[in-house]
Amino acid sequence: MVTLDLVRNLRQTDLTEPRGFSMATTAHHDVVIVGGGSAGISVAARLEGKVDDVAVIDPSDKHYYQPLWTLVGGGCAKRETSQRAESSVIPKGVTWVKDAVIEFAPDDNQVVTVGGATIGYDVLVVCPGIQLDWNKIPGVSDTLGIGGVSSNYTYELAPKTWEFIQGTRSGVAVFTMPSGPIKCAGAPQKIAYLAADYWRSQGVLDSIDVHLVLPTPGMFGVKEFSDALDEVVADYGIQVHFSSELSSVDPDARTASFTSMAEDGPGFELSYDMMHVVPHQSAPDWVKSSPLANDTAARYVDVDKHTHQHVRHPNVFALGDAGSTPNSKTGAAIRKQAPVVAFNVMQQLSGRAPSAEYDGYASCPLTTSRHAMLLAEFDYSLRPAPSFPAFIDAQKPRRDMWYLKKYGLPFMYWNLMLKGRA
Repeated sequence: MVTLDLVRNLRQTDLTEPRGFSMATTAHHDVVIVGGGSAGISVAARLEGKVDDVAVIDPSDKHYYQPLWTLVGGGCAKRETSQRAESSVIPKGVTWVKDAVIEFAPDDNQVVTVGGATIGYDVLVVCPGIQLDWNKIPGVSDTLGIGGVSSNYTYELAPKTWEFIQGTRSGVAVFTMPSGPIKCAGAPQKIAYLAADYWRSQGVLDSIDVHLVLPTPGMFGVKEFSDALDEVVADYGIQVHFSSELSSVDPDARTASFTSMAEDGPGFELSYDMMHVVPHQSAPDWVKSSPLANDTAARYVDVDKHTHQHVRHPNVFALGDAGSTPNSKTGAAIRKQAPVVAFNVMQQLSGRAPSAEYDGYASCPLTTSRHAMLLAEFDYSLRPAPSFPAFIDAQKPRRDMWYLKKYGLPFMYWNLMLKGRA
């Protein structure tokens, strides 16, 4: 089903684009990639020159490096540096169909778009990203960007987070995280640490009651990193509420209600002067209602967790946030998934069984202050999977890891990952 907001957004989109642009009402491509985000562009770049006819379907004018938004919200980066024209990242030999898919017809090897196109494929790659379900927390949508409430999960709101952090000199600050998979599960914590470090530098941290509300029973799912983060929150004096999540917000009273994730656990309420909210997230609604979805509540695209091949339709693959693979949903995971998917797509096109496998690798660069970061790397085993030499202990906050976060990773993203080189 097409949402009214989606149709409005598409009507407002400028449909005049440079090279590689297509608005064909009926077409066929060797490979169709649904989604022009980090996953779609990374796979397209790896297929360019190896597959004759590749198309990326995406309606967006802009491409974003979303991991930078945490630093924007923490006052450590300008949001404009996270944005580039979508046309600038489309590989030169790839067709860009500037439209949005609203229906999958895998039995016919076709997709249908909002613009009325029916597009056929030999192989389909699904990577439309994840949906922010703001409406699942009553009261949040009414106060985003005002009254001290913001979120780093959108380009528009991240600067508001920094504005509210700067404006808080006393009172109560609350940082929340929802249950269920979300993009970069460390982001709800990162902004709490950046804020606390800033308040300490201003001499006001002792006047602010900082609360971090997590749905998990511990700071992190991997013990080594959880132990390190225990020390971070203790150093800042942050009160952590485990196994709890935000259930509603009263903007007029400036209070937030929380429910317990534990059976028969007590709920509680907090007043707030400043609050950073992370929404529930799920596969896009049109993916949920499609024949490609799995039977879980989140309705992600149902793929093998190693090969990324669909479990019912062998010429369909998925990666990134909308896929059902049980890894942490991070850009680092996509960087490892993209070469696997690209190789397996070529195997499928040549009539061979996909043989490349993804091991669940993901990493979370956890900024613990405005000058230090620890790098949590792990795989399906939920054990540390470090990329750096043994003499670099990235499991503890380090200044050199901060420079990696602020400068190294963005450079890698724009110049290597999106070009199929990393």
